Amino acid sequence: MSNPIVHWVDGAEFTGTADNWADVTNPATGVVSGRVALANEADAQAVIDAAARASKGWAATSLARRTQILFAFRELLNARKDELAQLITAEHGKVHSDALGEIARGLEVVEFATGIAHLLKGGQSPNVSTGHDVHSRREPLGVVGIISPFNFPAMVPMWFFPIALAAGNAVVLKPSEKDPSAALWLARLWQDAGLPAGVFNVLQGDKTAVDALLTSPDIKAISFVGSTPIAQYVYENAARNGKRVQALGGAKNHMVVLPDADLDLAADAAVNAGFGSAGERCMAVSVLVAVDPIGDELIAKIAERTGRVVVGDGTKGYAEKEADMGPLVTRAHRDRVANFIESGEKAGAKVVVDGRDVQARGGAEGFWLGPTLFDNVTPDMEIYTEEIFGPVLSVVRVGTYDEAVALINANKYGNGTAIFTNDGGAARRFEQDIQVGMIGINVPIPVPVGYYSFGGWKSSLFGDSHAYGPEGVHFFTRAKVVTTRWIDPSNRPEGGLNLGFPRNV
Repeated sequence: MSNPIVHWVDGAEFTGTADNWADVTNPATGVVSGRVALANEADAQAVIDAAARASKGWAATSLARRTQILFAFRELLNARKDELAQLITAEHGKVHSDALGEIARGLEVVEFATGIAHLLKGGQSPNVSTGHDVHSRREPLGVVGIISPFNFPAMVPMWFFPIALAAGNAVVLKPSEKDPSAALWLARLWQDAGLPAGVFNVLQGDKTAVDALLTSPDIKAISFVGSTPIAQYVYENAARNGKRVQALGGAKNHMVVLPDADLDLAADAAVNAGFGSAGERCMAVSVLVAVDPIGDELIAKIAERTGRVVVGDGTKGYAEKEADMGPLVTRAHRDRVANFIESGEKAGAKVVVDGRDVQARGGAEGFWLGPTLFDNVTPDMEIYTEEIFGPVLSVVRVGTYDEAVALINANKYGNGTAIFTNDGGAARRFEQDIQVGMIGINVPIPVPVGYYSFGGWKSSLFGDSHAYGPEGVHFFTRAKVVTTRWIDPSNRPEGGLNLGFPRNV
C-alpha cells in the first residue's frame, strides 16, 4: 500500500489489526495521497493500554524534567515548523502562510505550558486548628483523550496536549481522518524531544475510535473541538461514563460595523476573517452586521477586495504571489457549501460575489470554491441560521446598535463576535451587552493568547471548562487537600473517645 498512515503507540508506528482504511486526498488536486488506518476496538484498546502503562511513570517524573522536555519540543517545532506547514497544506488545503500561522498560535500554548510550575503550586495554611495544618496539591488525572477536527490539525491538538503533558498526564490523540499525518509528525517530534514512549500516542480512525475513548475506563478526560451536534454527543457520552469533558462546538460569528467605524479597516477585516483558510475556522466571521447608513459603501469596499483574493494550490509557488486561499477540504464539503450558496440565492439574498465562478490556480479536480458575498440576508434564511464552514460572508443590515445586539444575542451560538467602531463608549457597552465567550474590539478574530483561555457560550461549548490557559491547567489536574496533625511529644494532649463532629478550636 502506498503511503500508509497508521497509529503511534509506545514510541513507534503501529498498523493494528483492522482491515479498514480511508483515502487521504490532496484537496488542491483531488488525488489520493495516502491511506489512513481506521482502528477497530482492539486497536483502540491497544493504544489506550499503552498510555495507561506509561501514565504512572510520567506522573512520577519530576516537574523540572517534564518542563525540560516541553522546552526541547518547543525548540524543535520552531526549527522545523516549515515541514509541518507543508504537510498541513498538502492534506488540508490551506495555504502555506496560513499553516505557519496555525503552528505559531499552537506554539503559544506550548510556551505557556513550559511555565506550568507556577500554576501547579498548592496552598498552605498552618495551625488552622490547634496543632492542625492544611495544604493543597494539584495532581494529574492519568490518561486523557483529545479528539481534534480537520481544520486545524496542529493548532487544536496543541491547545490541549502541551498542558496535559506538562501536568503529568499521558495522551491519546485522535486526529481527523481527513488530514491525519500532522498528528504522526508531532508524535515523532515528541520522541525527538525526549518524551518517554507511551506518554503521547496517536489513534487513527472514525467513530469506532471516538467511542472507544468515550467509554474506556482508563480515559479520565476528553477534549474535543468540532461541530455542535458531535460536541453534544461527545459531552453526553463521555460524561455518562464519568469523564471530565470540554467539548467545543460550532459557531455563527458576527462582526458589527457601526457608522463611525473606519470602513477601510472594517472591509479588510471582513475579507480576512471571512475567507481566510477558506472559511473553515470556528472563529471565522460569517455574518457582517452593517448598521445604517453605511451598508452600501461597506459592501462595495468588501466586494472590491474580494475580487483581489487569489484562490489556488498552496503547495505551489507562483511568480506573482502565494495564493491567498486554498480549496475546501473534501469534494463533499465543497458541494455542501455550494448548496448553501444556492439556498441563499433562492431565498432572496443578493449574490454580490459568487464563489462558484472561481478560476483557481490549481488542478481541475481540486475542491475549489471562491469567496462568496451575500447582501440583504435575513435571520430566517438557511445561510444565516446554519454554520456553513466555508468562504461565505452574509451581510445583514440593521437600523441601530440595539438591533445588532439583539440579533447576536438571539443566536443559538455564542463563540466569538467583533465590533468595529471609533467610539470607546459604544465598544465598552458592547462588551457588557453581548452574550458570547470571546469579543473583539476592532479585532475580527478574537482568539485569546495562550495565557488566557479559549471557548464560547451557549451551543458553542458543552462542559464547564474552556481550552488552554489557566482553565486548561485546572481541567487536566485535580485538587487534593491534606489535613495533618503532628503531636508534640512534650505536650501530648489527653486522649479519650469523642464521637462528636470534629470542631476547629
